[in-house]
Amino acid sequence: MLRTQPAQFEPAAVRTALREWGFNANRRAQAPRDVVNILRWVERHSLPVSAWEDPEAVDQVLRAIDTRLDGKQAAAWSRKRNRRILNVVMKHAVRRRILRANPLPKGKETTAVTKTTNAVDKRSLLNPEQAAAILDWIRRRPRGGRRLHAFFATLYYCGPRPEEAVAVRVEDVTLPHPDAEDQWCELLFHTATPEVGKQWTDTGEIHEQRDLKGRAEGETRTVPGHPALTRILRQHILDEHLQPGDLLFRGETGGILAGSVIRRAWRSARQAVLPSHVFESPTGRRVYDNRNTRLTKWLNDGIPPAQVAEWAGNSVAVLLATYARCVDGQLPDLKRRLEAAGDLPEASDGG
Repeated sequence: MLRTQPAQFEPAAVRTALREWGFNANRRAQAPRDVVNILRWVERHSLPVSAWEDPEAVDQVLRAIDTRLDGKQAAAWSRKRNRRILNVVMKHAVRRRILRANPLPKGKETTAVTKTTNAVDKRSLLNPEQAAAILDWIRRRPRGGRRLHAFFATLYYCGPRPEEAVAVRVEDVTLPHPDAEDQWCELLFHTATPEVGKQWTDTGEIHEQRDLKGRAEGETRTVPGHPALTRILRQHILDEHLQPGDLLFRGETGGILAGSVIRRAWRSARQAVLPSHVFESPTGRRVYDNRNTRLTKWLNDGIPPAQVAEWAGNSVAVLLATYARCVDGQLPDLKRRLEAAGDLPEASDGG
């Protein structure tokens, strides 16, 4: 929405000035002089708000947010997210009476080019051998390996979102007595601490504390942990000399485990134990794929979707829309159950 493209500034510099300073109310007043010059140029050369009343201008904006910097079309999820964000901006402008009406197209017209699916790619799921090899490599990692092993084992066995796992404290873990027959543990998830960047938080911290995703304020959920996880967490708490109020998974300095450390360790483990063609594939590419693998396994093991949804912190509808295509191996049992229900009664020979 500029009258002309900047000639005296690099496009990357303009984008950085807007993203890091112009759009950030907390930092705008502290912008360095070169950034201030860019922002003033943008202000002078921006089109008036009335430009949004021109359908052609609106179409140009929509085409722009659907396109990557290299000129190729953005991924479907990116296009959908960008349009949602723009729609929120337009609604805010209407509420503030800056615009008379939302100029964006409505109905099918808005989604025709952004069809997406929530379904998990089956290729991203880890098989037990792959998961075991990756976890074992992380455990033997010289720097913080055992601490990270406990974290990734929790992701694999309980399926939390990574931002939920890093917020767990020792007091949120219920471990059975070592001599108890039932060696399943329980983990209580109540908080998410996603990384949003210190320039975007009111506290200046990298992480922001939030309620669980998609849940009511203060809502919690309890998830059972396999006996193998019980053994790992019990030893982890002893090795790290953790107290009830401590974070269960800490960084080297005692703070929240950094996302960069998590992603780097996971990538290194995949690269070390997976064949090159598997490493380059979607298999376990993201740390989040531990969650997808666990939820899929629960469903494949025959655990009712309502129970899996409760453990996952999803609705049943979202769970099935996301994971139904990954459920397999249950057909023989379903056939037996259908067959046991019987066939039509034999027809009588009455004449």
